[in-house]
Amino acid sequence: MNPHQQLCPHCGADGKDGSIWIHSQQEKRYKCKMCQRTFSATHGTAYYQVKKPHLFTTVVSLLAYGCPVQAIVATYGLSEKTVRDWIGRAGEHSQRVHEAVVMEHKWDLVHIQADEIKVNTQSGVIWIAMVMMVGTRLWLGASVNAVRGKDLIRACLRFAARCALCRSLLLAVDGLNMYAKAVEKTFRSKHRLHGQHPRWVAWTTVSITQVVQKRGGKRGAIERIILQGDEAEIQQFRQRSQGGTMINSAFIERLNATFRQRLAPLARRSRAMARSPQTLTDLVFLQGCVYNFCCYHRSLAMPLLISSKRQRWLKRTPANAAGLTDHRWSIRELLSYKTRVKL
Repeated sequence: MNPHQQLCPHCGADGKDGSIWIHSQQEKRYKCKMCQRTFSATHGTAYYQVKKPHLFTTVVSLLAYGCPVQAIVATYGLSEKTVRDWIGRAGEHSQRVHEAVVMEHKWDLVHIQADEIKVNTQSGVIWIAMVMMVGTRLWLGASVNAVRGKDLIRACLRFAARCALCRSLLLAVDGLNMYAKAVEKTFRSKHRLHGQHPRWVAWTTVSITQVVQKRGGKRGAIERIILQGDEAEIQQFRQRSQGGTMINSAFIERLNATFRQRLAPLARRSRAMARSPQTLTDLVFLQGCVYNFCCYHRSLAMPLLISSKRQRWLKRTPANAAGLTDHRWSIRELLSYKTRVKL
């Protein structure tokens, strides 16, 4: 236990200046000198008030790699309500980690891709829209909505806009015709023009490409469209991000396949359906953080020269490639990451 690394959840006092000391080693509690109140060492983590932390870690790990809830219930003798409560706890914590680590940074995104997934739940069809950074394979966020409309697309692109520097970038999407208007409403900045009140000004440097799959008699044919931007500039974006030699949405499609493989409710023709949009949101953010921080990505490996004739490949996660971490996190480390939560 290290009180110098703690923040008081009651008054916000920082342990670096000696305001926090250890209250109980056995119960793992700290005490704040400023407000004279105690708090648990696990406050702000997913383990706060969890009675079986080791089993909780095991269950979350199984959920993150595609194990259905019914299999966990049958194996460990837990109630289905307990497992679903743990899904909500892990999902909410993953959202806070995503906000605290990923959304607090700004990047020259260069090339991003977005797509939607149709999911059948017990309450009907739900749509998930996700966006990723191609250069680092970093998952930037996802939105969940019952309608595949402008609210879903704008909420998804807002994750990319929050961590994007105001520079030229390429957005690659499918044939949905709502992205051009959503980009105009999402990628914008406040500017004061000629002494007037600040106004939102849309970025004019966002290029958009589409990959449209033909239906009906031409099923299987693909049409590649430049919806917005210059062809030469778009080619430069793909070269800088190593995003392929032609217009594509392959990287987000592979990410969709990973999510479908690892989350039982997202699998096609699955009987392990999610019950509500909130459960689906929790699972998606849990999987997104596991993908970013806990899983090596084969295409991100870098050659490490040992000698003139020998080299090894240095494995990296998307968070490593983006400069967010210096090592691969374990599931326990993800769940133990401290976020600021007021009592």
